[in-house]
Amino acid sequence: MIFTTQRLILREMTEEDLPALKEILQDDLTMKAYEGAFSNEEVEEWLKNQQARYEKYHFGLWGVVLKETGTMIGQCGLTIQPWKNEKVLEIGYLFNRKFWHQGYAIEAAKGCKKYAFETLQASEVCSIIRDTNIASQKVALRNGMKEKDTWVKYYKGVHMPHLRFIVEK
Repeated sequence: MIFTTQRLILREMTEEDLPALKEILQDDLTMKAYEGAFSNEEVEEWLKNQQARYEKYHFGLWGVVLKETGTMIGQCGLTIQPWKNEKVLEIGYLFNRKFWHQGYAIEAAKGCKKYAFETLQASEVCSIIRDTNIASQKVALRNGMKEKDTWVKYYKGVHMPHLRFIVEK
């Protein structure tokens, strides 16, 4: 366990989380900002990337588990991401569509912000969000972030404008 919130446990993901990850990453609507659902191989690579982050940085996207049921409902955590010519500390979140609009994303994201500032002693943290992903932008704003700048990323053959929201300690 990395930390808990009122309703959630955030912890490192393992191979046992693959079925829950597939529910998230293989849903076309959930993955719209990524240009569509992932294949089984892409889901497995996603998990391996998180596990490599845990080894290298001691953080990454963590599994978000409901305390009440033990069900993994999403992922939220901290990653190092490229932004223009630098590397930035980002709070990312991605939840199973069945659990949208219940406050879980903001609850987990606030916990990650606290972890970044208190445990990692970061001076700022950001969220990088595709310009069309209004729901995630609202989470960033509710997490005390302000829009700072934009950049076009190239992913899966598509030029995707992204916004960077930041909050300082």
